[in-house]
Amino acid sequence: MLLCAGSLGAQTFIQMSDPQFGMYTKDVDFVHETANFEFAIATANRLKPAFVVVTGDLTNKSTDPAQAAEYKRIAAKLDPAIKLYSVAGNHDVGNEPTAQSLATYRERYGPDYYSFRSGDIYGIVLNSNLEKGAEKVPEEAAKMEAWFRAELEKAKQSGAKNMIVFQHISLFLKEAGEKDQYFNVPVAVREKYLKLMHEYGVREVFAGHLHQNSVGRDGALEMVTTGPVGMPLGGAKSGMRIVTVTGEGVTHKYFEFGELP
Repeated sequence: MLLCAGSLGAQTFIQMSDPQFGMYTKDVDFVHETANFEFAIATANRLKPAFVVVTGDLTNKSTDPAQAAEYKRIAAKLDPAIKLYSVAGNHDVGNEPTAQSLATYRERYGPDYYSFRSGDIYGIVLNSNLEKGAEKVPEEAAKMEAWFRAELEKAKQSGAKNMIVFQHISLFLKEAGEKDQYFNVPVAVREKYLKLMHEYGVREVFAGHLHQNSVGRDGALEMVTTGPVGMPLGGAKSGMRIVTVTGEGVTHKYFEFGELP
């Protein structure tokens, strides 16, 4: 059994990413995604983490209400004692979000960026498509960046031992200076956010989007990209990441569905 909130001074949480209802069949149905996500939620109920965070692409087609309803139906099966935090992905708000796509997401799921506290963890959830592709909503991008700085200051003043950031698109996959591509945040924005995180002592960022696993570092900051609970790519397999936070730091491992504890 995994360590739960407060158990022996440790906390465990589960990161799932990209359930992406509809991806397997290009939106014909979502039977496979239903099976995967139901198994993942049942596993969380068995392992009893402090919380579950789903790092984006909740659905494949944001305009399909049936996909969103299925995500929410299965997510509601999570034990009420286990908090669930959903993160906005590019398939949820669009590669280039609009005022309407953001409004639809917020009405359907709640805020697209927010914070939460769980024991010694101060979690900060960001909408990575306001870091990448925000040309149509620059005011929203500026608002989130200002909020992020204020939230980091609030986290610092709170005395939280672990500030952890969750978003959909990784800041980078391997190296902070890597070139811009589809699976990372553009360098110009990346540098601003990394500077803030280093300034306030953020050591862990968890993301998805890649549909396979990757880990990179920028000094003391670890950028963890997690494979999907839904359809994998590049030879990866569906699964989830189990993260344990103690006074000594953060450890984590991605488990394919067939090898879960």
